[in-house]
Amino acid sequence: MKVAIVTGASRGIGACVAEGLASDGYSVALIARSKDGLEELANKISKNKAGSSVSLFPLDVQDESAIKNAVAAVHSKFGRIDLLFNNAGTYVHGTLEVESEDFDQAVAINLKAPFVFLQSVVPIMKAQKSGMILNVASRAGKIGFADCGTYGATKFGLVGLSESLYRELSPLGIKVTALCPSWVDTDMASDSKIPTKEMLRPDDILKTIHWLESMSPAAVVREIVIECNKHTA
Repeated sequence: MKVAIVTGASRGIGACVAEGLASDGYSVALIARSKDGLEELANKISKNKAGSSVSLFPLDVQDESAIKNAVAAVHSKFGRIDLLFNNAGTYVHGTLEVESEDFDQAVAINLKAPFVFLQSVVPIMKAQKSGMILNVASRAGKIGFADCGTYGATKFGLVGLSESLYRELSPLGIKVTALCPSWVDTDMASDSKIPTKEMLRPDDILKTIHWLESMSPAAVVREIVIECNKHTA
């Protein structure tokens, strides 16, 4: 049985992907701050996806030790990690007017936390000589938008980190892809002026993962930008 770690798993994209991977037969390790949210999702998975193992790790991704302990626990339990869905993130509106502590928090959650997960998971995948890493960045990690400089800076950083690892790890049999979606119909996008019916769906991200998994071992995809059909400017 394959094993997946999903961060930001209690809602939105993370919850959709975690449920989908469990349905595909993965044992899933769910990571998020909300213990209640994780338990609700785990109950849903257990009812609908008999046979899938679900492990819960309610933690703050700003806690480096907690991340390392969680990854070690998953590896100890299953002996492998096949997929890392590096998804936990936060949105901060603004550029230079953002308070220093808010900027630091955005960097800690959107860039440092994925980095720590990668530090912990990549050695395991190297030993296996296999694995898939999906770093959830954003279209804002490819295009600098007005009033979005802080968020964009963290996501540009994640795209750059992901591309370096893509080049380092692809020859070792480990696939690394940066996912850069536009607005997705989740709580994070609730303040958007875009109508929800014109946004991407969390399921679109799950379908993207299925497409990536369907490819041959020789095929590697560095990044995927998914735009909203009516909002490509």
